[in-house]
Amino acid sequence: MKKFILATLSLGAVIASATLASCSDSNENSTNAETSKAVTAKAEESETTKPLKIRYIDGDSVTANYNFAKDLKESAVRAYSKLEAAEQSRRNDLESFGKSIDSKMKTNGYLSEESYKADVMKFQKMQSDAENYLAGLHRNTEMELAQQQQQLNDSIEAFIKDYNKTKGYDAILFKAAGVYFNPALDITDEVIKGLNERYTKVAKK
Repeated sequence: MKKFILATLSLGAVIASATLASCSDSNENSTNAETSKAVTAKAEESETTKPLKIRYIDGDSVTANYNFAKDLKESAVRAYSKLEAAEQSRRNDLESFGKSIDSKMKTNGYLSEESYKADVMKFQKMQSDAENYLAGLHRNTEMELAQQQQQLNDSIEAFIKDYNKTKGYDAILFKAAGVYFNPALDITDEVIKGLNERYTKVAKK
């Protein structure tokens, strides 16, 4: 009988020990899970509350002081001057020939109606040719200027990307993109200096 009681007690002790161990493991797992969640939540909170590093540049100031932009502006002025000269030249030719026709009519310079019609047809062809030529010149000029503008944009964008590799800003904006920026965030002068230094180096090669 005593052996049975002892055996029963021993079995009970084992069960109790196992139950306590299970509870201990369960509590430990629960604690670990809660700790992990807390760490994750803290990390996420840290990421969301981390201040963004933002800077801005004045686009107008960049294009006014970047040497490449200045060169492209001079190129555009030459292109428009060439276009205006071509327009004026064609206009002068048409006016001159038109006055010639008018003068010959007033002085009976045309010996026949056929010769008059021939000059009129020539004038009309000159006018049509001038319109086609100037339209093509306009189109080519606009395409050239658009390509130059794209080259300027690409140049600035490429520099900003290289520049930010060492700065690590989260965003670099154009001043025109916002209503107000703290002047302390302005990096325009620094960017212009870097752009001109790089453009000079490329130009010397």
